[in-house]
Amino acid sequence: MRRPKELLQNVAAAAWVGLTMLSPASAEAAEALDAHLTITGRSTIFELTMSEGVTAQVFTLANPYRVVIDLPDLSFRLDPAAGKKSAGLVSAFRYGQFAEHKSRVVIDTKGPVKINSANMTRLKGSSAVKLAIALMPMDAEAFGAGTGANAHNATNEPEAVNAAPENAPMARKPHGKPVIVIDPGHGGIDPGATGANNVTEKTIVLAVALQLKEALTKTGLYEVKMTRADDVFVSLDKRLAFSAENAADLFISLHADSIEEKNARGAIRGATIYTLSGRASDEQARIMAEKENASDLIAGIENIDRDGGDQVKSILIDLLKRETSNFSADFSQVLSKRLGKTIAMSRIPRRSAAFKVLKQTHAPSVLVELGYLSNETDEQQMLTAEWQSKVAASITDAVQIYFNKRTAAQP
Repeated sequence: MRRPKELLQNVAAAAWVGLTMLSPASAEAAEALDAHLTITGRSTIFELTMSEGVTAQVFTLANPYRVVIDLPDLSFRLDPAAGKKSAGLVSAFRYGQFAEHKSRVVIDTKGPVKINSANMTRLKGSSAVKLAIALMPMDAEAFGAGTGANAHNATNEPEAVNAAPENAPMARKPHGKPVIVIDPGHGGIDPGATGANNVTEKTIVLAVALQLKEALTKTGLYEVKMTRADDVFVSLDKRLAFSAENAADLFISLHADSIEEKNARGAIRGATIYTLSGRASDEQARIMAEKENASDLIAGIENIDRDGGDQVKSILIDLLKRETSNFSADFSQVLSKRLGKTIAMSRIPRRSAAFKVLKQTHAPSVLVELGYLSNETDEQQMLTAEWQSKVAASITDAVQIYFNKRTAAQP
């Protein structure tokens, strides 16, 4: 049996924290068994109990202020309500799969904090270990952008630094069948919206996406790709890059919404289809785009401005965007009619705003909010396989109508 190896560090916010405690090789991945917050004086301590020792990396980020813990292949058996409780310096925390063989915990803090101490200890008489991270308040100037602001490899996003499909025309790959990219929103550490019964958006949209893929594939007319096929986080840049690399002919992003106002939950329901525009069609569309564009921040990824300064390229991209914008509007209109025959639609079923995931120069794209998890009727329907199947069939019908029109319009 290998002896446990421990690395304990007490550090300020100017450095990363690395902790390792290895257990004997196990056939199963380690499990997170419990997580809670404790207040001790000016410190707030986050404690995570795991079934066995793992390697952990801890760092901080700003805008908003967060503490990020990266862990390998960790599954979570935690109380869903635990992360919603505020205590001391922490407003909330969330957890989930961040990438293949990588899990992540993101702790939202009420202001800039330093990692005052971090340690991993084995529980007496057990193979389980406890990771304890003590946070202390600090001033914003000293915190800066956080310890992980420029460490992009740590977020497992090296491809995203070079991938900017919204900023450069991508070479199209020759293919016989139209390529449809289905994009189930959120995933892994990013649950998206949550219903009254703790139903998560990421679960609903993945279920619909899998049924949609099956329905489209059965037609034999399309090559169907998915940005994610299981409960894993995929950044917005990676979703865009995936679409461009697969030379998508149509990009469909699936989401579900939720509202905070209790008085409006019973009245507001139904699906909405969004397309890209620089100026939001209304205030609700603007708010929705801001919320969806913040999904990378929720998963602990720092935003990077990748806009280029090539004027000629910008003009070409603008022309491409105009073309794809027209096609997106055409598909949105067809999809709205087909879905409207199957499920409830919102008061204004077609809207537009600056959704990052729709900034595609190569493909028409839409973002479909399937309904409101905050509405009891919508939530109950979205959970049923029958409803999901009807939605998949309606979207498939819309796709066929859209491409038939495109084919007919070609000289």
